[in-house]
Amino acid sequence: MEPELQQIREQQKDSWNKFSPGWKKWDDLIMDFLKPIGDKMIALINPKENESVLDVASGTGEPGISIAAKIGNGKIIFTDLSSGMLEIAEENAHKAGIPNFDTQACDVSELPFEDNSFDIVSCRLGFMFFPDIQMAAKELVRVLKPGGRLTTSVWCGPEKNFWVTAIGGTINKNMGLTPPPEGAPGMFRCAKPGFLADIFKEAGLKNVSESEVPGTVNCGTAETYWDMMTEIAAPFVAALSNADDAMRAKIKQEVYELVNEKFPDGNVAIPSSAFVIYGEK
Repeated sequence: MEPELQQIREQQKDSWNKFSPGWKKWDDLIMDFLKPIGDKMIALINPKENESVLDVASGTGEPGISIAAKIGNGKIIFTDLSSGMLEIAEENAHKAGIPNFDTQACDVSELPFEDNSFDIVSCRLGFMFFPDIQMAAKELVRVLKPGGRLTTSVWCGPEKNFWVTAIGGTINKNMGLTPPPEGAPGMFRCAKPGFLADIFKEAGLKNVSESEVPGTVNCGTAETYWDMMTEIAAPFVAALSNADDAMRAKIKQEVYELVNEKFPDGNVAIPSSAFVIYGEK
């Protein structure tokens, strides 16, 4: 891997480890929010008894834990760049009574598994952040058995994900941040319809499909939304750390106003949208 990409990887590892306590705190709300995406992924791969599964960018454990419940005596390996996130995934798997798993902290671009090792590979909401998307796709296909199934998901564009733009847009408006270079890791890097499906085809997958899946962030209040986003979203936390108290208060007030204007009934339930992509080796 090129030095520049290695640097991005190390920064991401440090960031995910740093923010893992926030993800643990908000896990119930976030997993409820992301469940429709995981359900669609699971429906597409249709896990069966005794199959072997690799779950990449596992985070706090889903949808890997739900997949593990469907493979009986099969085996699943949770992988993530962050050992801190994997500790939470392991704890959640034990809570769910899942015995058939291992965890492995590793980089998706250099998976420590042999060719043709897994019946299924899943990766929920990871591709947007991988330093080299093409390399990651090739690695996932490499470890997939012939005839195996692969599924992933990425966010659709900002116009369909107000839960990101409400705080992100307000920060950018007030602080005049320089946008990241085109193609750099970020929430909407894979948002163009067909983008990741084309990469999967180039990597050798067939019967590739792409579906759009809606979701809802059930925050309840603008305060809950603000607290969650400023405890789990590294880019926003980093930006706000460079703001003085007055600027931070101004941004917070504007975010509250923006959210409450959109949800005047007082129930903050923010719609979202993601693409779920599927292919076979």
